[in-house]
Amino acid sequence: MPLLTLSIGSNVDPRDNIQAAVRLLRQQFPDLNCSTVYESEAVGFDGDNFLNLVASCHTDMPLQDISALLKEIEQRLGRDRSQPKFSARPMDIDILTLGDEVGEQQGISLPRDEILKYAFVLKPLAELFPMQIHPTAKKSYAELWDQFDSDRQPLWPVELDWQD
Repeated sequence: MPLLTLSIGSNVDPRDNIQAAVRLLRQQFPDLNCSTVYESEAVGFDGDNFLNLVASCHTDMPLQDISALLKEIEQRLGRDRSQPKFSARPMDIDILTLGDEVGEQQGISLPRDEILKYAFVLKPLAELFPMQIHPTAKKSYAELWDQFDSDRQPLWPVELDWQD
């Protein structure tokens, strides 16, 4: 089964919303594995800090069904898609990779370009899969993180109680 990686983030009641999103994702993907949760400043707008993590699982679910599920979870947790792209949000779940898929598929670009742009995506991805090779950059996530200018996008780990 292909490996699915997801970026999960929130800056509106982030602790509660991150916990809820992970619970909902585990209902569909029982083998969901999560990185450390990181806090970082909002990027692209002035707003409250975000909590972010990367989650992974194996699935045979078609990409279109995965995307629909993620949108349903976002909506259930209060996501308003009429808001600007760079704005506060209770939940944002993005597909980062799906197996070895590369290119535009059903409006989703794989691998997602945010992997190479944002510390809050690359750092937790490198934590989970340090030796995995990024399909287009042709470097491991650990190498990419080592070369990333993390000073321009500081982030720090936070404890999150995963118990209900």
